[in-house]
Amino acid sequence: MSQVSVQDTVLTGIPGEPRLIGGKCPDCDNHVFPMQKDCPKCTGDQIEKVELSTKGILWTWTIQGFPPKAPPYIGETDPENFEAYGVGYVELPGEVKVEARLTENDPTRLRVGMEMELTVVPLAIDEEGNEVVTFAFRPTENN
Repeated sequence: MSQVSVQDTVLTGIPGEPRLIGGKCPDCDNHVFPMQKDCPKCTGDQIEKVELSTKGILWTWTIQGFPPKAPPYIGETDPENFEAYGVGYVELPGEVKVEARLTENDPTRLRVGMEMELTVVPLAIDEEGNEVVTFAFRPTENN
């Protein structure tokens, strides 16, 4: 089974080395995620596409204990089979805070300030039999 990105404009390097696709304003050095055409800080309109850092710090988090609305959510929606997951903001130093799924769903194993790294998690199987994955962050081995 092959892996494919849930959205090629947000996540690249699948399969292999996943990277988030963001933008950087050449006028004010502000980073954005996801990529957009204008800078929300200075209103510049020359945003350059960049691959964002794969490591960051957990800024805040919560646990998603029930299925999100579908659509747009494409994962498991049956409450009997749904598995809770962490959701948080991961600060990519010098770049941007990214709202992301977390691989950890045990609240006793999450703490603000812990080191995190980019990974992917499965969401669904598409019509061609590919595993559709989305980006997530997991605690590093330093925690």
